[in-house]
Amino acid sequence: MGSEEAVVVVGGERGGATIVYGAEECYKKSVELLEELGFPKGVMPLKNLVECGRVRATGFVWMKQNTPYEHFFEGTNTLVSYSLEVTAYVEKGCMKKMTGVKSKQMLMWVPIMEMSLKEPKSKKIYFKTPMGLGKSYPITAFMDEEEKRNFYLENPKK
Repeated sequence: MGSEEAVVVVGGERGGATIVYGAEECYKKSVELLEELGFPKGVMPLKNLVECGRVRATGFVWMKQNTPYEHFFEGTNTLVSYSLEVTAYVEKGCMKKMTGVKSKQMLMWVPIMEMSLKEPKSKKIYFKTPMGLGKSYPITAFMDEEEKRNFYLENPKK
């Protein structure tokens, strides 16, 4: 099966899903999804994906990779781990019921279950744990250079 083919799955939680395969096509689709939801491209820096799927009717999405991946976000001074499969239910400005994402806080790995833009005007992303605790970071901490340039052109410092 070619990397640019889309497949539709029948039945189960993934029923009605559109699926794409291959690192290039999956990266493209994941960036499109993040932009559609209002998140910066860098918030889910998964580049070696092998499969991505989305069920538009329910908002369920998943991204599979061959090996787990750890990424250090310099803007937040945080190490984040992405397992073989990351799943979530998505809607504009929010990813809920997330699985496969953990953040290292002090000496412990803490699961991240939700990521949201509570108020787009606040320009912060809020990350929530299963215990209900959370932390917010500036949206710019997850932007690439092009996004930052455009952000500061649209939002000049006063």
